[in-house]
Amino acid sequence: MDVLKKIGAWFAPPPSKAEDGRDAWPSRASFLLASMGGCAGMGNLLRYPSQVYNNHGLQWYIPYLMAVFIVAIPVLVLEIAIGQAYRGGSVVAYNNLNQRLKGMGLSLLYVGFVVTPYFVVNLAWIMSYFRHSFTSPLPWTGRGEEFFNRDVVANIDPIEGNLTADGTSVLNYTEYPGIALIGETTGWAAFTFFLMWVSIFRGVGLTGRVVYFTMGLPIVVTIILIGRSVSLENAGEGVKLYFATWRGSELAKGTVWQTACGQVFFSTGVGFGYFTSYASYNRQYSNAVMDSILIVCSNVLFENIAAFAVFGVVGYLGMRPDPENPIGGFTVGFLTLPLAVAEMPGANFWAVALFFTLMVLGYSSAFAMLDAIVTLVMDTGIKFSRPIVVTALTILSFLLSLPYCTEFGYYLLTGIDRWVNDVALVFVVFAECITSTSVYRCKDVIGQVGKPAFIIFNACYILAMVLGVAAAHAVQAGAGAGVGLGLFFAGCIASVLVAKTPDSLPPRFWGRNVFTSRFWYLAFYSGNQLRRDLNVVIGSGKNWNIPTFWPVLLRYISGPILSIVYGFSYPAFYQVRYDPLHILGFAVGHVALILIFAGFMIPRWFNVFIPAHRQNEGKIHYAPLITIGADEAQAIAAGNMEQGQTRTPSHSDEGVGRKESPANDGLIMEEEKRANI
Repeated sequence: MDVLKKIGAWFAPPPSKAEDGRDAWPSRASFLLASMGGCAGMGNLLRYPSQVYNNHGLQWYIPYLMAVFIVAIPVLVLEIAIGQAYRGGSVVAYNNLNQRLKGMGLSLLYVGFVVTPYFVVNLAWIMSYFRHSFTSPLPWTGRGEEFFNRDVVANIDPIEGNLTADGTSVLNYTEYPGIALIGETTGWAAFTFFLMWVSIFRGVGLTGRVVYFTMGLPIVVTIILIGRSVSLENAGEGVKLYFATWRGSELAKGTVWQTACGQVFFSTGVGFGYFTSYASYNRQYSNAVMDSILIVCSNVLFENIAAFAVFGVVGYLGMRPDPENPIGGFTVGFLTLPLAVAEMPGANFWAVALFFTLMVLGYSSAFAMLDAIVTLVMDTGIKFSRPIVVTALTILSFLLSLPYCTEFGYYLLTGIDRWVNDVALVFVVFAECITSTSVYRCKDVIGQVGKPAFIIFNACYILAMVLGVAAAHAVQAGAGAGVGLGLFFAGCIASVLVAKTPDSLPPRFWGRNVFTSRFWYLAFYSGNQLRRDLNVVIGSGKNWNIPTFWPVLLRYISGPILSIVYGFSYPAFYQVRYDPLHILGFAVGHVALILIFAGFMIPRWFNVFIPAHRQNEGKIHYAPLITIGADEAQAIAAGNMEQGQTRTPSHSDEGVGRKESPANDGLIMEEEKRANI
């Protein structure tokens, strides 16, 4: 028995503890690998090559890399920084930003909770291919599409609905005659959930070991697959499509920009809540900015190198891009690659390697999403142990996956996946960018410029995006840009004119006259103060600071870009409104929006997700230009510290002395006023 206990303790060690008593990763490498595994999923080997294939040519990298630096990295820095600084999952972290943002944090976890069940069913289909990979000859040889539709998915064809001739109303709704469970899909889903349970039931101590396998092995096997792929006959033709073609005229089209932004957005993994949860188990003073950049860059590197495995096959099969018939991720993963493998010498070996790699890549993303929900429950201070919570959530997720294991499951998955991604995920990340830089420490803004100016500026800022996107769809893109920018600038002028003059001067240029001072508080204060307060914690010592331009990117570039992407969802739904499963997916996607708005309007409803001793941490009182670190906010909430009290100099991100005085006196040292904030 002692031997078994020792083996169990070695395999599933209890997590170590951070200075504040919270569970901690065994090492920084464990956190990085777990985070990389969360974003480096099947989409890197399947979805990304298909997007590059449809938009082939080096010109793809211009919008792609721009999206990496202006969308992916800024949002990931936000998610990791608040989780690490505020020592909690998404709900706790956003409660620290503002008590009205608890619904914002919950909506992130909702997205992951909805995606996990059908994501696992995707893995079940891959495992079905994996099982058949041991049969010689491979059973999909010469019948790739038929094998996928009849043997793997095994769905019964629906009775298609349609619209009237003029498209104004529904003539018939789509009907799905098949409802029975598919045994093999259900079995593989149960097996996958069991593996997920094994990986996370003990906490980050065990997960920190599992990720060395879930990231290390796929990298090795992917390199082997690349070597085999590029050595195939005519593989060079496929590689030329990828890296030796230039089609500059494509940059004049909106499609490539929209596709690149969407790919970066989805492959990075922001918006599911697990980065914030994982970061909460970091040491509080870890280098969050460097970690965020490493995670994004490793994801970019992996998916671009892994794409060679697909483009070698593209050349081998003699495929050429057809703008009228673009390929999707399912086509690459379940049709193109299996057919290519079937024609290779040693086909069974390569099939096993391919589908095992896809399974492990997807598996690391799946347990990351489930672990974020576990963190939510454990953060409430529930009395049940972690293994019990993990077991309950795993069983619940498995039960929710059963509808996807039926004879209409593929169509249900398609409907839910499309609208959870296009509606819920895009809006949630859009809301992250906007709320974190608009309402954080808004009492300071209102105290300095007045509530009317604050309301006018933010109302016009939101309406500019809403009406601008609406006008672009109703008329044309130029009209939308004119409406959006016109309304925004009108709001800026009106709010500055009605604002009162701040008595705490902004830094440098912005403090030179009353109008620029008012504008700075309205447009930049919240985001800039969030940056400064986070830097007190994550920017200590030799750590990288969050740069000055970060909040500007989030609010004025990332946010508007995501609003444009989000705007495409409604016209697209109008074309498929005759399908009940798409209607269901559209409704499921909008639940995330309801959570955000409900949390903003009635924040006390969400207090159940916050332990009682931490519920007041989001109440930051009036203290313009005074930095307040996460540990100070917690002390203030507990009543152990007065705001404005001198804090530890080593935690300062600006190196400016602090004056001990009541925060609402408005008495700030001249050095603070003129500091490089």
